[in-house]
Amino acid sequence: MTTVHHAPVGPDAAVIGAASGLLGQYRAADDEAFFASPTRTLLATGVHARVPQDARPLPVRVAETLAAARGAGLDRPLVVGAVAFDHESRAELAVPVRVRTAGALGEDPLIALPAPPVPAAEAAGWRVRPVPEPEAYGAGVAAAVERLRGGELSKVVLARTLELSATEPFDLPAILQRLARRDPGGYTFAVPAGGGRTLIGASPELLLSRRGTAVLANPLAGSVPRSGDLGEDVRRAAALLDSPKDLHEHAVVVDAIRAALAPYCRSLDVPHRPTLVRTAAMWHLATEIRGELADPAVSALELATALHPTPAVCGTPTDLARRVIGEVEPFDRGLYTGMVGWGDAAGDGEWVVTIRCAEADARTLRVYAGAGVVEQSRPEAELAETSAKFRTFLDAAGVAR
Repeated sequence: MTTVHHAPVGPDAAVIGAASGLLGQYRAADDEAFFASPTRTLLATGVHARVPQDARPLPVRVAETLAAARGAGLDRPLVVGAVAFDHESRAELAVPVRVRTAGALGEDPLIALPAPPVPAAEAAGWRVRPVPEPEAYGAGVAAAVERLRGGELSKVVLARTLELSATEPFDLPAILQRLARRDPGGYTFAVPAGGGRTLIGASPELLLSRRGTAVLANPLAGSVPRSGDLGEDVRRAAALLDSPKDLHEHAVVVDAIRAALAPYCRSLDVPHRPTLVRTAAMWHLATEIRGELADPAVSALELATALHPTPAVCGTPTDLARRVIGEVEPFDRGLYTGMVGWGDAAGDGEWVVTIRCAEADARTLRVYAGAGVVEQSRPEAELAETSAKFRTFLDAAGVAR
């Protein structure tokens, strides 16, 4: 009988080097998934079963797949993978044959060791094509601002992509190493994306986690690029905490998550003001929302699908923002701004907002970045914000500035 562990139950949870060891063992296979969070590191191999794609609600399909896996003899089965921006249309989720776990990457001293360097030939071999072109993206932002000023909607998140192509196959596990070692306290992932592709990234944003009846959401909205100058970096952080535009954008997201979680929780703690979260590239406004479930049968995935998409990745009102996104963005988001993570048969799980990511095959990467557009937005500022967000992935891939 196959034993499937989920952290922190795994025997290596407190072993020095265990978490970074799992990171080093990732090989970018179609039946392999890696996920790391501030609480655990997980490497899944093999596919016992895939969650079917049909018209039933996603939590129902997942629950039935997990029940069947448990009936087939798997001990404590879980699903791992990614769900699309349109979670009713696509989910790339599977029950692995084997799951190895360890503690958090950020608590493993060996994560401080340098990541593999980018080979000079690989760094020089990238071709980059923006979709849309920067001028077209700015025009889309300006048009959205006019609609916002007309009262049609309150916020819309507009994204753009960079299509990277290489002359030779690149080292995807090495890119994952660089992403994880750059921001080990965040959420790093590499999961099959279907069609031989891999979804890989390092998100700073937890959509929702559940452990027992304890629920945590940590929305991010309102951002500013970091600076290499310490004084300027501190000034930017302080200005973000006092920015009316960013505080309004953040409040819209927090209010939406509070409203979505309230029907499921007997208690809900929502701080009055946001704090700051930093990555290597960005400062973000963040709020930790904690709740206690009224019904312990409600799974993390069910809660996550009730929240998704939040105004942080879509806008508000949701249906109208979706329509504007479809009109302005010249590409299908696919798994970008969906959710990635894991959930088990007991209902526990961690689901992360799929940002700072790319879809990859042997020789191409499609990198995504978006910005929240509100009435006070300026096209040049949103273009700069998306450029800064691209840097998380471009630096890991060795793409020149």
